[in-house]
Amino acid sequence: MPTETNSNNKGVLLINLGSPKSTSTQDVRAYLDEFLMDKRVIDVPYLLRAIIVKGFILPNRPKKSGEAYKKIWTTEGSPLVVISQALTDKVQKQNDIPIELAMRYSVPSIEEGILKLKQKGVDDILIIPLYPQHAMSTTDTVNEKVKEVQKIFFPTSKLTFFPAFYKDKTYIKALSDKIKKELETKKWDYLLFSYHSIPERHIRKSDITKSHCTIDNSCCTTPSNAHEFCYRHQCFATTEAVVEQLNLPKDKYSVAFQSKLGKDKWLTPSTNQLIGELPAKGINNLAVVIPSFVADCLETLEEIALEGKKDFMENGGDNYFAIPCLNEDEQWVATITTWINNWLKNK
Repeated sequence: MPTETNSNNKGVLLINLGSPKSTSTQDVRAYLDEFLMDKRVIDVPYLLRAIIVKGFILPNRPKKSGEAYKKIWTTEGSPLVVISQALTDKVQKQNDIPIELAMRYSVPSIEEGILKLKQKGVDDILIIPLYPQHAMSTTDTVNEKVKEVQKIFFPTSKLTFFPAFYKDKTYIKALSDKIKKELETKKWDYLLFSYHSIPERHIRKSDITKSHCTIDNSCCTTPSNAHEFCYRHQCFATTEAVVEQLNLPKDKYSVAFQSKLGKDKWLTPSTNQLIGELPAKGINNLAVVIPSFVADCLETLEEIALEGKKDFMENGGDNYFAIPCLNEDEQWVATITTWINNWLKNK
């Protein structure tokens, strides 16, 4: 275990999305305000963003979201935060350098996480955003916030940013083994890969070639430098890698996108719509996995596990289950530890 002297001067900061402090309307409003006012989440000019968020979303959505959070809240608090902390604790036990947790929004903040590392003698930090696929509203906003905090409060700290791990072999193996283990104990005849949707304009803004991402049936499968930052491509790549590991026939799975917000054009097909349509297509036993998350949260536990099941069963389905995220799975802990060890070896 690390000591306050930490002779290596190295440490790791795991960063996840974040969660309201409680299910109260006030706390949910504060969380949504911070989250949705992020210029990389709702990427419009500040004044328009403020009108959208403060004028249209915050007056009503916090109460509704609070009710949704109540369905999945635990005695320890938000599942996302509780699970992420349990993961951090397990990773710490496997490593001799300090490991801390931070959230992009709410608490524990990125500033708090870095400060804890500094107090343990760390000035060389590996930043691991806990998002398998790269997106401007997840990976980018984490990395930019870290740089901002470093510049203001910790200018002497050295930072290394771990890239999106959507096709990392150890991650794919951990994810595939998790899915296989869950499928072995359930009745299923179809596996739906559901990823968090994002606006199509985010895909185009992240296109470093400025021309490749046409968001059709060809751009994600045609080799391009754009794929390094293309969320859509990376979702399909994760799916293909898992399908290969599980040896799934093409008629046994598909990809969809969930959690659409607003009226802009987002990535499709819609998970919610597809779940409701599958029974009519002869799919009576459905399993859903959500690989855009590594820790269960509102979007997996309420939207998919609860509401998704309701939609599926009401439309004639027989059996439905949502596969848990990697959470604090031992193989996932070992995967992160491998990344840390590789980083240390290359220092």
